[in-house]
Amino acid sequence: MPSIDRRSLQNFDWALLGMMGVLLCVGLLNLYSATHGGSSEGLPSGFRRQLIALGVAAVGFATALIVDYRRLERWAALLFVASLLLLASTLVLAPVTRGSRSWLIYGPLSLQPAELAKIGLVLVLARYFQQHPPSEIRRIRDLLAPTLLVAAPVGIILLQRDLGVAVLTLLIAATYLPFVRIPWQAWASLAVAGVLALAGAWRFALRDYQQERILDFLDPSRDPLASGYQAMQSKIAIGSGGLLGKGWLEGTQTQLRFLPTQHSDFVFSVLAEEWGFVGSVAVLTLYAAMLLWGLAIARNSKDSFGAMLALGLVGVLFWPAAINVAMVLGLAPVIGVPLPLLSYGGSALLSSLVALALLLNVSMRRYMF
Repeated sequence: MPSIDRRSLQNFDWALLGMMGVLLCVGLLNLYSATHGGSSEGLPSGFRRQLIALGVAAVGFATALIVDYRRLERWAALLFVASLLLLASTLVLAPVTRGSRSWLIYGPLSLQPAELAKIGLVLVLARYFQQHPPSEIRRIRDLLAPTLLVAAPVGIILLQRDLGVAVLTLLIAATYLPFVRIPWQAWASLAVAGVLALAGAWRFALRDYQQERILDFLDPSRDPLASGYQAMQSKIAIGSGGLLGKGWLEGTQTQLRFLPTQHSDFVFSVLAEEWGFVGSVAVLTLYAAMLLWGLAIARNSKDSFGAMLALGLVGVLFWPAAINVAMVLGLAPVIGVPLPLLSYGGSALLSSLVALALLLNVSMRRYMF
């Protein structure tokens, strides 16, 4: 295995590592409470599985940190194709779970390839935009090639019937769009086409339960005991936390299990109930600081591939965090997106740690040529 050059250790980004470590610790404490349920018989099974997943993700983190990110420029296409093949294998090998074929399951082990496909997509887009700088893109047609790259994983994810992850993947790719120089008139025309496409998707593509989630987002009270139950219980949990919260392991909504999927999609509701407004703002501030730090890494990178890679990795972390928090606050439909570093789930944890390791990779090698 390649070793880390001593010069890169001198420029190691301890601040980013520290922010990541704090969020991981908060996530484990919060997850323990979410899976505790008042039991006093050792560690909850969900918490133990997350600790095991953290150990596996730590290996991925170390590997992504040690390998010089500039080598990944040459491997980007190969890694992207490999991630697509792994993603496509779910259409044949994955069982149907909650209406979708998203997970490869072998005994006690499970993997959601879409999480790794996000990293592969960012790598290949970083390589493309390194060769075709966004500042030189001035026409919609110039985005045809990256659009085709994005369409490959998104198309497979749609075939898996996982609309939420497909939307998330599109948003990650859209992280690069603010940096192109396409006139606003072209974007307006594209927006009109997008509205028409959404109308068509509502009529012909969205399944009944997906339409129900959107209608419940617009009016959660229309079915408070069924399709709107999660959103309403989430708001109750968040509101009951007040300013300072009820205290760790003391949240009634959490410990009495009124909140479905409180260990995964709604883990932020647990945090808000037990640590209150102050604790929630502190965690969100830490997220914001970490993401802004990532943008600073992109700005300070000495090569365009490193800059484009760091920018895409910020998107990998930002979009699921933004969607998840908006979802639990009732500001977005419930689409099953985990909160990075806090939610239960080994695949999401692995992709988040690999993304952060690559950010550290770019940061600590910024003075090496």
